Amino acid sequence: MSSDFKNIFRVLGLLILMALGFFAGVAWTNKAKATDQESLAEPTAQPQSISEKAQDIGIDRPEADKTFRLTPDEQATINLFEGASPSVCFITTSNVRRDYFTRNMMEIPRGSGSGFVWDRKGHIVTNFHVVKGANRLQVTLADQTSWSAELIGAAPEKDLAILKIDAPREKLAPIPVGTSENLLVGQAVFAIGNPFGLDQTLTTGIVSALGREIESVGGIPIRDVIQTDAAINPGNSGGPLLDSSGRLIGVNTAIYSPSGASAGIGFSIPVDVVRWVVPELIAYGKIKRPSLGVELTRPLRDIEGALVYEVIPGSSAEKAGIQPTLINRYGQVRLGDIIISMNDVPIKSNNDLILELEKYKPGDVVRLGLMREDQEIEIRLPLDTSR
Repeated sequence: MSSDFKNIFRVLGLLILMALGFFAGVAWTNKAKATDQESLAEPTAQPQSISEKAQDIGIDRPEADKTFRLTPDEQATINLFEGASPSVCFITTSNVRRDYFTRNMMEIPRGSGSGFVWDRKGHIVTNFHVVKGANRLQVTLADQTSWSAELIGAAPEKDLAILKIDAPREKLAPIPVGTSENLLVGQAVFAIGNPFGLDQTLTTGIVSALGREIESVGGIPIRDVIQTDAAINPGNSGGPLLDSSGRLIGVNTAIYSPSGASAGIGFSIPVDVVRWVVPELIAYGKIKRPSLGVELTRPLRDIEGALVYEVIPGSSAEKAGIQPTLINRYGQVRLGDIIISMNDVPIKSNNDLILELEKYKPGDVVRLGLMREDQEIEIRLPLDTSR
């Protein structure tokens, strides 16, 4: 019996050891799970930011200034644009055509350009080439109101034109007019216009050169033109060129560019020309320039001067005895007088004579140097009014 009891006690001991091992294992597993849950519940540590790392190594990084500040030059340019832009307008042109099959009238867009308000009577200044050949004209002011316009005056030889709109006076902001006689190469200039139809665009630059000469739509040179590197593109034509005070110093009229876009060479008609041309276009519809009372012919080879082709009957030239060019029945030509000087200023071509006349007004008396049949003579005559 004793051996049986020993066997029973052994079995019981093994069972007790197995039970203790089981409960110990369960307790260890529960403790591990609790530890994992606690670690998941804790927030993950974030990596250090650049600023924190910089602080750790002793680099002081200042806070960005949230207050936006403009430089004095920037503020001056902004003020100039805000002051001048209400005077600048957008000009669109179109032609009216009749459909060949339906016989209906239709309007075809022709082009666009820029202009500016001259006075509160509704006169708008632009380039002649902007409105040339158009049947209908429309002016859009800075407040985006649009007005039908009428062409009331044009000077193709100066590439200037005057439009008239019937807008209320309070909508019209005349542009301040400066002078161009004291301009200097290198001074700042500002151009406002509508390049490629994008209205109210400002470009900046400097006066690149003075005293340039370009050919007008009328084929007559425009002298003393301002050259600038302010970007001038198609659509800028007719817009104002301003000085740093926001005053008009020129009318943007042309660019030199092989590609048709701005190449940094733009030209503006000087405001000193605009100041005397515009009042005449408003009053008479054209420039009433002084005249000698003669018609000139095309320059002939080997002739230096302005050749008189015809003398207008009743003119000062006829009274002074200026001789016209004559052709007899056999087709033989007798050259008329060749004008070689005016008040001692040499005249080498027809254009020289036309431009020299601009310095005078009707009624002024001038001295003309003439070449008549290989002899130089001088006559005096009062200038007529051009017809």
